[in-house]
Amino acid sequence: MSRVFAAMLIAASPAMASELPLERAAELERLVIQDCGSCHGMTMKGGLGPDIRAETLSGTSADVLAQIVLDGVPGGAMPPWRPLLSEADAQWIAEYLLKEDAE
Repeated sequence: MSRVFAAMLIAASPAMASELPLERAAELERLVIQDCGSCHGMTMKGGLGPDIRAETLSGTSADVLAQIVLDGVPGGAMPPWRPLLSEADAQWIAEYLLKEDAE
């Protein structure tokens, strides 16, 4: 692969959510544990909201999860977080949920 083509691929790729500053990632982790946990259960096994552990979410894309975080579930209890979170934040949360074991 040529250097020019490789550079174009890198430039065209969206920034990885995992590239958020460490301080912001820590804030988002606390948000998941406290705010998401208030509905999805402190161990994320479910409560008012469904089980959102990685094993349950496997097969769901991070992009789909990020959209749910941002826009909520119309007619359901899941609120939209778009007024408070950026798209990069939501993507980080989605990736976190897909790889983390909350237990």
